[in-house]
Amino acid sequence: MRVDLFDFDLPEENIALRPAEPRDSARLLLVKADSSGFDDSTVRNLGDFLRPGDALVFNDTKVIPAQLEGFREREGVKAQISATLHMRAGPDRWKAFLRPAKRIKQGERIDFGHGNNACLLGSLQATVAEKGDAGEVLLVFDFSGADLDQAIAAVGHIPLPPYIASKRAEDGRDKEDYQTVYAREEGAVAAPTAGLHFTPDLLDDLKKRGIEEHFVTLHVGAGTFLPVKADDTADHKMHAEIGHVDQKTADALNAVKARGGRIVSVGTTSLRLLESATGEDGIIRAWSGPTDIFITPGYRFRAVDLLMTNFHLPKSTLFMLVSAFSGFERMHAAYAHAIKNHYRFYSYGDASLLWRSAS
Repeated sequence: MRVDLFDFDLPEENIALRPAEPRDSARLLLVKADSSGFDDSTVRNLGDFLRPGDALVFNDTKVIPAQLEGFREREGVKAQISATLHMRAGPDRWKAFLRPAKRIKQGERIDFGHGNNACLLGSLQATVAEKGDAGEVLLVFDFSGADLDQAIAAVGHIPLPPYIASKRAEDGRDKEDYQTVYAREEGAVAAPTAGLHFTPDLLDDLKKRGIEEHFVTLHVGAGTFLPVKADDTADHKMHAEIGHVDQKTADALNAVKARGGRIVSVGTTSLRLLESATGEDGIIRAWSGPTDIFITPGYRFRAVDLLMTNFHLPKSTLFMLVSAFSGFERMHAAYAHAIKNHYRFYSYGDASLLWRSAS
């Protein structure tokens, strides 16, 4: 499909720069499969639209301070370098996007600690081991394992999405705001933003209603922010992200489906992982490894019945995904309704609850 079919006009004032307070006071747009209209609600009322026996699936990944600032030195001249880590490739190495990247050479050293002993281990240094396309490199650090994690935590910053970072700097609030309340598995560069709306009180309310909760892990990469540069979806290549579904969770979700319950994915990251772990027979299996699944209209969903998600960028892979889930024309109409009614878009914005299209 042509990428420009997924374009729409979004006024600047609809882009959220801070989350709703409290988190579950965010608005919730209901996009039902059996209705031509749309209903407006709030996230704290989510349980009203689910049934006992349904299962919410959350992504428990935890955002790390993956934005690193440093310099490379060549012939006595220093140049500023920014790196956004996006996928771990080993105990001592990360794939990353560099800015500026054109003049960086394979084998060059980058000092991310600025030589100021910013972390207990000293300055954080890495070698550019490989150089790929679109500013992507493989960085091999001098530290490994837990030592590297400690060093990154000491010198790194939360990598706010470009549409927020271009309007304001990261601050202390973002360290809490840009993390779900159930985050536990470190490794994400971006938050699974649908989960940002949940509070302990809301989770307790859902449990009391007989709605199950299950957790999977997909470490969201910086590739989620990259624009689709191809003119046709067939020519776009997704960046891989590392995910994990354990056997206990797979068995529990298969049992939910077997008894007629619905699987409700909290976020597109949980959905992409569940669909990667589900076979043509509809059975969810234990699964671990990288996934680069790219979901566009025409895709046949195997696992997920409902999707809770935020509002996404024009011409993005995520708007393509929701168009596949609830229908191309239906989602264009839903976004037009959201814009007209002043819903807040993107990572810190409001949410939608989508029913899977029968077609």
